[in-house]
Amino acid sequence: MTKATARQDGTIKLNPVKKGIVRGNADSVLIILTTILSVFGMVMVFSASYYNAINDNGTPYSYLWKQAFFVFSGFVIMYIVSNMNYNVWKAFAYPMGIIGVIMLVLLFTPMGRTFNGATRWLYIGVGNVGFTIMPGELAKLFLIIACSTYFATDMSRGRSLRGILGVFLYTAIVGALIIKQPNLSTAITVVIISVGIAFVAGMHWRYLVLMAGGAVAGGYYLMFIDDGYWHERVTSFMDPFQDALGSGYQVVQGLLALGSGGLYGKGLGQSVQKNLYLPEPQNDFILAIVGEELGFIGILGLMAVYALLVWRLFYICIRSKDNFGMLLSAGVAIMVASQVILNVAVVTSSMPPTGIALPFVSYGGNSLWIFMFLIGIVLNVSRYRNIDEEDEV
Repeated sequence: MTKATARQDGTIKLNPVKKGIVRGNADSVLIILTTILSVFGMVMVFSASYYNAINDNGTPYSYLWKQAFFVFSGFVIMYIVSNMNYNVWKAFAYPMGIIGVIMLVLLFTPMGRTFNGATRWLYIGVGNVGFTIMPGELAKLFLIIACSTYFATDMSRGRSLRGILGVFLYTAIVGALIIKQPNLSTAITVVIISVGIAFVAGMHWRYLVLMAGGAVAGGYYLMFIDDGYWHERVTSFMDPFQDALGSGYQVVQGLLALGSGGLYGKGLGQSVQKNLYLPEPQNDFILAIVGEELGFIGILGLMAVYALLVWRLFYICIRSKDNFGMLLSAGVAIMVASQVILNVAVVTSSMPPTGIALPFVSYGGNSLWIFMFLIGIVLNVSRYRNIDEEDEV
């Protein structure tokens, strides 16, 4: 391989080019897309939380300032992680997996905190001095790193039943603990991430068919046989207006918001449903406020940015210089895509209403920080390229 260099006398000198890996700049497109979504999220959190903030804290800016802090600190996290060689995470992969399970178990101890009937927060501290974390969100990050390390160590594992059984057993344990919170959508996300990484690692499609059959069987059981909590949650979304003031209240208010927005929306800040009708509109149902204020066009634009983000993540995945970087990038792409799809499905009453954040847009620090952390890892993956990818003749 040679590279041409022009001399002053007009002749061309051919220089040998050594192959290898070099460290360059992080992917600027990924940074721009992440920034667009994060800034848009701050604007929509401020709009969606306006009346809730006044009602809860006496000022319309309380959620805005908190979200601004989450975004700023998230970019700091992203910057730091993007400058750390992504291979360093291999050493922490399995300890992370163990810690993730321990944290999920601790939710069902006095350290767990329950809000709106769900135990998803772990309190770390003494008395009133401390903070809360969401083990379910951390479990997704830990799973991406652990699965990527496991398959990258020996890619043949993805092509054998024995190789994938261990990963799926671990995923089943994590998923069961998350369902117990209860949090069905996060459990589904965990399974999708695990299966997706295994598929990228070479898992045969026939295993996907078997898993799909298991999922259908489980859904049938919840809808037509079980008569407990999950039966009510799974079946209520099929006709939320049947109990519009009870189990279907939040979904109904979200649908009213989406429907009243029409094609172009009522205008930024003009939502009616956020005026204490739609519960916690700045959180999982923020897409309903986007639809009401910015209309179908606004949602379409937002989905286009998400599509570009997922494409860029897979683009980096394909160009990764080793299996570990490829699997990490694929895992992050799968996580972002699945959460967007599940959030849209929940808001449009296409699946049971369980908590799932809209990436970079929903209010909250745990989810945003984890996404920023993962984007930082992918940015570091994007820094490494072959020398022979430079302009050559």
